[in-house]
Amino acid sequence: MMDYSQFLNMIPEAFLVLSLILVFVADFCLCKSDRKNSVLSKLTAALLIATACVTTTVQPAEAFGGLYVTSPMVNVMKIILTAGSFIVVVMAQTWLNSIKKLEGEFYMLLLSTLLGMYMMMSSGSFLLFFLGLEMASVPLACMVAFDKHKKDSAEAAAKYILVATFSSGVMLFGISFIYAATGTLYFNDVAAQLSMVHGTSSFAHCPLCIIGLVFFFSGLAFKLSLVPFHFWTADTYQGAPTPVTGYLSVISKGAAALTLMIILNKVFGSMVDYWNPMLWIVIMLSITVANLFAIRQTELKRFMAFSSISQAGYIMLALIGANGQTAGAALIFYVLVYIVANMAVFTVISAVEHGGGNTQMSAYNGLYQTNPKMAFLMTLALFSLAGIPPFAGMFSKFFVFLAAVEGHTSQPFWPYFVVFIALINTVVSLYYYLLIVKAMYIKAEEHPLPTFKMDGAAKLSLAICTLGIVLFGVCSCIYEWLFAASAM
Repeated sequence: MMDYSQFLNMIPEAFLVLSLILVFVADFCLCKSDRKNSVLSKLTAALLIATACVTTTVQPAEAFGGLYVTSPMVNVMKIILTAGSFIVVVMAQTWLNSIKKLEGEFYMLLLSTLLGMYMMMSSGSFLLFFLGLEMASVPLACMVAFDKHKKDSAEAAAKYILVATFSSGVMLFGISFIYAATGTLYFNDVAAQLSMVHGTSSFAHCPLCIIGLVFFFSGLAFKLSLVPFHFWTADTYQGAPTPVTGYLSVISKGAAALTLMIILNKVFGSMVDYWNPMLWIVIMLSITVANLFAIRQTELKRFMAFSSISQAGYIMLALIGANGQTAGAALIFYVLVYIVANMAVFTVISAVEHGGGNTQMSAYNGLYQTNPKMAFLMTLALFSLAGIPPFAGMFSKFFVFLAAVEGHTSQPFWPYFVVFIALINTVVSLYYYLLIVKAMYIKAEEHPLPTFKMDGAAKLSLAICTLGIVLFGVCSCIYEWLFAASAM
């Protein structure tokens, strides 16, 4: 007989389900109200804040025989992703007011995909992991296609769905190989089987396990848009509504990156000699190829798409670290900083879009002349993404570089070489981020974008992000807290 009290260990997920129901009921009751978007956005924002507060009280626990597992590190990432979702809700108000439709559906889709990410990060089995991944991916596809009367949005959603379907199939294929080799889908049991010794050779050298690992990693690399699995990213980011692009670029990547770290270390720890070289190659390709393509972009959302591919490569640097606690803290801190910096950029892009401009980089020529405060805050966010001190982005890059080289004894050369390539690419990324700064401050424009005022929601979003960019770079206690929470 099932012990239903185990659901009490899933308080954050239960609270998100409750939030979904409340938003649905509120949307139904306010269907003819002119204040519908204002009420729903405030309700959703309040529920996200409550969810984050509830998550802080959750203790490490297991449920359903290890199917669901949570830890302090997972809880911290849930809080960070919830905070990022809060920023998206605030930022999206201007866009939703302009289209005047389906506000409730947007907030419900956002909560649904966040629930899927929660389940994915807390999974203790490949079964729950895959269900959580699909719970996150399907609502995201709907969000990409949300502006259904816009041709680019429908095209972007079609590409996203095709890639998501293909990557899910590849991942399932890999999981089937792992199940065939070990006879179980539970992470702990798979890890025990892989570390089991049969005669003179380790079970980890089983060809089925190696093939399963490669296919599993390939499927998740599609979700993270790592090179060479990145071809969908630029078109999808360009066609999706700007708030959704921001959500895609940071929130979903953070959940996938932490889940990949947990599975590689917890399940495939005995196969580190196989997946570490694979990570080295993918990281160097992702950072280098994305940076080179970003230089060629003239459309800002495509530009940020290649920037996000490069940033995903930097996040992956934490995964090659041999010290699990340092690697976990570096990854979470990088995601935290990346959320505030990237969402600040997308808030400005959205504001310019609704202020009479477009997403072409030429629309930012001379922006400093007419909107100096916005240009200044955009510059701070870009400097943080580039890793310029004293902004938070510099410290996030430093910590992932440190995590990548720490603790290696068997092959000390390659981690240092990968970090060296990443350091060179940091200079390249500074160059292309400065292209936007050059457009705003230096490029002459006869008819720059007229002076306009951002609404209160955009100002709040930009204020939160700017505060994070500055504070996370000077408050060392934040990293210390993350380091303590990342103890395995």
